Amino acid sequence: MEASAVAVFKLPAELTIVQLEQCKADILELIEDNDAITLDDSEVVRIDTLGIQFLLATVTQLSSLNKQLIWQSQSSAVQASVKQLGLNEPILNQYLNV
Repeated sequence: MEASAVAVFKLPAELTIVQLEQCKADILELIEDNDAITLDDSEVVRIDTLGIQFLLATVTQLSSLNKQLIWQSQSSAVQASVKQLGLNEPILNQYLNV
């Protein structure tokens, strides 16, 4: 399949352990097939520690493959969870206002 310009990945309202298996499969397919990913977290209202780890792994994977990430919207739930966990990862922080 030929890579497209930008694909949009919309995160679910609840990004928790329950949704992660499907989210991981979906994002890996998009990463493989596209040069750039727009990550839309506008609907996220609940995220757990594994959800934050998933986001960090996604950002790291895109960076390691030299693919572009555009972080669209910024869910207050995501920002609050990152602050609550005391996560200070420059690769993730560049996309979040924490």
